[in-house]
Formats: sequence, structure tokens, C-alpha cells
Amino acid sequence: MRRAVSIGLAAVLAIGVGYAVFRSTRHHDAAQGTSSALTVVRGVSGSEKEPFFRDPAVAAVFARHGIKLELVYAGSRKIATLQNLGQYDFVFPSGAPAAEKIRRERKVVSRTEPFYTPMAIATFKPIADLLVRDKLARPFGTGYYQFDMAAYLRLTGRNARWSDLAGNTAYPTHKQLFVSSTDVRTSNSAAQYLAIASYVANGDNVVQSRAQADAVLGKVAPLFLRQGFTAESSEEPFDDYLSLGIGKTPMVVVYEAQFLARQAAGDPALTSDKVLMYPTPTILTKHIALALTARGSTVATLLATDPELQRLAVKYGFRVADAGALGRYLTARKVPEPPALLDVVEPPAYEVLEYQITGIDRLIRGS
Repeated sequence: MRRAVSIGLAAVLAIGVGYAVFRSTRHHDAAQGTSSALTVVRGVSGSEKEPFFRDPAVAAVFARHGIKLELVYAGSRKIATLQNLGQYDFVFPSGAPAAEKIRRERKVVSRTEPFYTPMAIATFKPIADLLVRDKLARPFGTGYYQFDMAAYLRLTGRNARWSDLAGNTAYPTHKQLFVSSTDVRTSNSAAQYLAIASYVANGDNVVQSRAQADAVLGKVAPLFLRQGFTAESSEEPFDDYLSLGIGKTPMVVVYEAQFLARQAAGDPALTSDKVLMYPTPTILTKHIALALTARGSTVATLLATDPELQRLAVKYGFRVADAGALGRYLTARKVPEPPALLDVVEPPAYEVLEYQITGIDRLIRGS
């Protein structure tokens, strides 16, 4: 079934989007009164970077380098399984495991890591304060929280419900207590959430073997099985969080960048009661540009080295090579700078993480 879905999406990308043929387009340089050719460079990107690439300022930077980008977007794990990647110049997934799968199966011309972002949990201040009282969370700097993954796994291990939390007037419901995520089979953000949970379930050690993966499966699988329907990529659940409120999504796994970009931009949907928690431990999700052609290599290099593109990445909440850039940007917009993250771990090796996801997939399908 997974293969059929992958083939179906590949067909949509190859045909429905209409990017099957490379072309050059002409543009007029008003400043110099001349025209020049823009070389079309085609890529596939994780959906969380779509706002960055749709920014006209990003397009303008690439145009100055003679490049016009044509992009399609999908969940990063879905990207790693596409069969038609050979028709693209570069691939830009989020997460080292997805990038590693592509690198192993494709001839990669070059590789850069233009930016990164930690995994986080978007929630509401009344929920965060409730979790603090029940020792599931604690304040973390100014306006942020830490979320205790070990305590959370103990609760989910006994199928806890929101009504089980002492003094719960913030979210008085008998629903199961869980953090919403995307589909672990297609999305990097959910795969990173799994990596964090499995690290904790494995005695605060990275899962390194199939035997260890099997041993923790019963502890981590319920985090995904109890959710019901889940979206394939990270924008949809975050949009639900912003628009549908606490009743639909009291806690959702997000990339830090998604939250901070909206906050810095003054998005009215990100009201003052919405806050960010960091799971302890957390994972830094690397956004890795893999060039499949020489044209793609130019794009990958520009993303990592062009000062204006790096500045624009910060605008969208990403952390870049200049460690202080994001903090300065947020402070200038009166957004508290996130505290330094010290409890950071690595995800399992690609094969082990895939084995874990396959195990959860079997449980989801009931096989």
C-alpha cells in the first residue's frame, strides 16, 4: 500500500504539477535596460519550507544569480520514497534520516546544511501551566516551557486521560492525553518525535538495533495509534492549532521555526495564549540540500552561503550558521529569545528508524 501511495504521489508530481520539461524564461532588467535568461532549476522541498521559497525576496536573490526555481512540496519522508527524483535538480528534505536515504539511492553531486530547527510542541498557556502543576512541564526562560518526555511516557503507558490530571480546569475533558503529530510514515516531524520518544523509552539511549526497537515498540507506538487520522506534512496540524484552538489540538508537534516565524511576523492567529514547549530531550532537525545536478549544486551552495538567503531563512524562524542571528531578529521584534538548548540528542541510524516506523505501520494497518 505504501508503494501504491508513493507511485500515486509521484504521478501527481510528475504530471499534475506540470513540471516535466525544463525551460528557460526571459526577464527584463529594468535597472539596466537589458534582458537575460533565467535558468529553471527544479527541486522538491519539505512542506515546512514552502513559505520561505514563496517569499518574493527569495526569488529575487536567485534571479540575481540567473536562477528561477520551480518547486513541489511534500512531507520529507514521502520525498525520500519518490521514484521520480531523477527529474529534479535538487532535493531539500528536513531531517538527516530522509536525506541519508536519498543520498544512498541517488547520485548526489553535493550536499549542504543551510539551516536547522529544533523539534518543539505548540500548546496553550493554560495547558502549559496545568502540565507544570502536574510535573509534566516546567518554565524554561521567558515565555517558554520544557516538556518532560519521561513523565509523559509514564502517563501514556497507563492510557491516561486529561481528566486524570489533578486540578484540571484548563481542559476538562475525558479524551486521551496525547501530543498530536503528523503521519509517522510520511512526515519527518513525526519521525523525529518517534526518535525522541524511543530514546527516552530505551533508558535515555539512542535505539541502535532491531532488538532495542522491538523492546520499546509497545511504549512508543500508542503515541501514534491513539491519534486516529494524521496529516502527511507539518503545515496542516499547525494550521489546525492556529485556527481551531484548544479543543481540537491542545498540544501538537511542530518545528520551532514554524512558531517563531509567525510570532515574529505578528500573525494575529498566534494569540498571546499560544506558547512553545521543548521536549526534553529534543532533536535538532537539519534541513539538508542534496544536489542531483550541477544546477542543483549551485542552489544548494547559495542556500548555505548567500548572506541574504541566510537572513531570509532567519525571518522564517530557522537557525543558521550565525548562532546569534535568530536571537537578534526575534529581540528586534519584541519576541523573547528562546533559551539555549542543552538536552539535545541524535536520531537513530536510518535503518533502525525505518524499522521502527515499519513496526508502527504494521500496527496501524492491523497486520
